[in-house]
Amino acid sequence: MPRVTFLPMNKTVEVAAGTTLLEAAHEHGITLEGACEGSLACSTCHVIVGKEWYGRLAPAEEDEEDMLDRAFGLTPTSRLGCQLQITKELDGIEVTIPDYSVNISVDKKGGKP
Repeated sequence: MPRVTFLPMNKTVEVAAGTTLLEAAHEHGITLEGACEGSLACSTCHVIVGKEWYGRLAPAEEDEEDMLDRAFGLTPTSRLGCQLQITKELDGIEVTIPDYSVNISVDKKGGKP
């Protein structure tokens, strides 16, 4: 199964291929908000993809780009966790959960609000 490392908590988890980053975080007790439950209606599942991984992702669709414009702390490698499906080609991907989202602040040590 593909592995995903969530930073800054440095927690690596295994997930089934086809799982989104948002689903993976929720399945493993990692705080990544997802206020719209993955319906692409908010930016609270904003993550920053490691530069070495960003080029391996399918490009963001226009709807995702529009929601990313609302994300706190947007970077050139920002994506929405609800839109990124993990595949075997992404085994080992690292993503950073920003310190803040539109609604919460994340504790860097435990990943809890």
